[in-house]
Amino acid sequence: MNSTVEPLAFDIVARIAECAPDLRSAERKVAALILDDLTGASRASIGALAAQAQVSVATVTRFAKAVGCRDVRELKLRLAQAAAVGQRFLQPGPAAIDGAPHSIATRVYDELQTVLTHNHQLLRQAPIAEAAAALRDAKMIYVFGMGGGSTALADEMRFRLVRLGRPVATYQDGLLQRMVASTVSRDHVVIALSTTGRVPEVVDNCRIARSYGATLITLTAPASPLARLADWLIPIVAFETDFIYKPSSSRYAMMMALDVLVTELAVSQGDESRELLRRMKHALDAHRGGGDRQPLGD
Repeated sequence: MNSTVEPLAFDIVARIAECAPDLRSAERKVAALILDDLTGASRASIGALAAQAQVSVATVTRFAKAVGCRDVRELKLRLAQAAAVGQRFLQPGPAAIDGAPHSIATRVYDELQTVLTHNHQLLRQAPIAEAAAALRDAKMIYVFGMGGGSTALADEMRFRLVRLGRPVATYQDGLLQRMVASTVSRDHVVIALSTTGRVPEVVDNCRIARSYGATLITLTAPASPLARLADWLIPIVAFETDFIYKPSSSRYAMMMALDVLVTELAVSQGDESRELLRRMKHALDAHRGGGDRQPLGD
């Protein structure tokens, strides 16, 4: 009888994301490299991984053990397994190529389901309550976002916080962010949205805000430069495929994180939130009419 016991299955991508904030600086470089290119990392030798991350071979070995693997060989095996899960999106069959509406709808739905499932696990471990408390106590909240998805969702964050009576402003221009960052103080909160956490302007501007005492909440990649600046990190992990015609599904992961954070804030405010939402519903229904179950804000 084979006495070898197979290791318990776990999601290596989620494990790396969860562990990243507590890793040593050199090990975080390995984490960032792997999360940026899961397939490439699964195929690279230990020497190649070390060279690409600009760390030692010993660091790669320590990283493997830090994320729950016996050695680098097991790490690469788990990475390969994780990459294989996404192959059904990377290698479309005839039904996904023919352009039929139902085929595209299924592909989009499947990718969204994958990214939401993985990020749901991360959000269960995230400091949501602590971040919501910082928003509740803030004298002023500034939301930074640049690029397509983060720009739009920065405004979405503003819309949600306004409904809860929070003082909030949104800035998507890098120079304006820099100017605002230089005016903050300890009773201010900056929320930074970035799927990659590597946009130079956003990272620099958040560093300035931190230097003046602002609390920084980030919705971003766990092993990124932006994540390392955060007081409260809400992790976002992108699961990108080679289906280049569809907008990135990572924005749904960020929207889920945004909704979870704002809902936590709303619940924590209790009666105050309820009264503000009641007033808003009353004002809207008096203007547009309609039934009781219409969306608040249309």
